[in-house]
Amino acid sequence: MGQQNEQQKRIFLVTPSPSTFTKRDLEALRQEYLVRETVISNYQGRNGLKRSLLISFEILRGVLWADLTYSWFAHNHSYLAVMLANLLGKRTIVVIGGYEVARVPLDPKLAKRVNYIIQNADHILAVSEFNKREILNLCERRHVAVVYNGIDCAQFNPGEEKEKLVITVCQISRNNITLKGLDTFLNVAKLLPHLRFAIIGRVLDGSIEDLKRDAPPNIEFVLFPSQDEILRWYRRAKVYCQLSYRESFGVALAEAMSCECVPVVTDRGALPEVVGDAGFVVPYSDTEATATAIVKALQSDGGRVARVRVEKEFSLEGRKQKIQSIIEENPV
Repeated sequence: MGQQNEQQKRIFLVTPSPSTFTKRDLEALRQEYLVRETVISNYQGRNGLKRSLLISFEILRGVLWADLTYSWFAHNHSYLAVMLANLLGKRTIVVIGGYEVARVPLDPKLAKRVNYIIQNADHILAVSEFNKREILNLCERRHVAVVYNGIDCAQFNPGEEKEKLVITVCQISRNNITLKGLDTFLNVAKLLPHLRFAIIGRVLDGSIEDLKRDAPPNIEFVLFPSQDEILRWYRRAKVYCQLSYRESFGVALAEAMSCECVPVVTDRGALPEVVGDAGFVVPYSDTEATATAIVKALQSDGGRVARVRVEKEFSLEGRKQKIQSIIEENPV
C-alpha cells in the first residue's frame, strides 16, 4: 500500500491514446500515488481550434494540480506539459516510445519540439538500450534511463499444449507490410507450405486485400482480435516472429515469449536485445534464413527459456520499481 492520501505525490499522466503499455503504467502509478490522466485521442471529432484549446486547458489544469507530470511519447502533448511544468517549477518525466527519435523525417516544427522535450524534461525514460542510443544521437544529456516495458507474466502465461504454428501480431497497414516484415512472413510461408502461419491484428487500411491476394493457403488471417483472442493464439503457437525493419522494444514479442513462444526476430533495433539468447536472430528480409530459423525453432524446446527471460528482465514489478525510484528522487 502507498502512503496516506494527504501525503501522496500527485502525478499527471498524459498520453496520446490508450494502449496496453500506458494502461499498465497508469495502474502501477495508482498503487502508490494520486494520478490524474488525460488521453489526447478522447478529443477527436472536435474542430481544430476548439480541440487544441480543450487539450491545452486540460494539460494546464493537470500540471497545476500535479507535483510531477508523466508523459508517454515526445509529441505535442508532452511538449506543452514539459513547457508548462518548467514554468511552474514542477518535475517532468517523459517516456520516449521510439518513433519520435527514429531516423525518419519528422515535421520540422515537431522535430524542434522533440529536441526541446529531450533537453528540458527532468527525466527521459528509454524503453531499451537501442532506444537510448537513438535519443542520445539527437541530444547529449545526462538524464536518460533505460526502463524496459513491463509484461504481466501472470496474464501472459502458457496454458495449452503448443501446436506447430507460427504467428506474428501487428497492426495491418500499407506501411507495416515492410516495417513489420509482413512481406517476408508471407514469403516464408510460401517456402514452408507444410506449416501453418497466422497474421493477427487490427486492420488500418485496404492493404489487407493485397496481403490476402498474395498469401498462400497455409496462412490464416485473424483480424480485429480481442486481447483474450491474441492471448489464446500466443498460447497455441510454438513460434512467434517479429520480422520488423526496426523496433524500439517489441511488446507483442515479449508477450509471446512470456507465453513460451520461441522467438524468431530480425537483427534490427532492440529485437536482439529483447530476445537475448532465448531465440533466433536473422537478417532483415532474408526469407531463406528466416525459414531455416523457423524450422529450428519448431524443433527446439526453448519456450521455457524465453519465458524466464521475460520474467527476469521485463516484469511489471521491475518497471514499477524503477519508475518509483525515479519519482522518489529529490527534484533536480
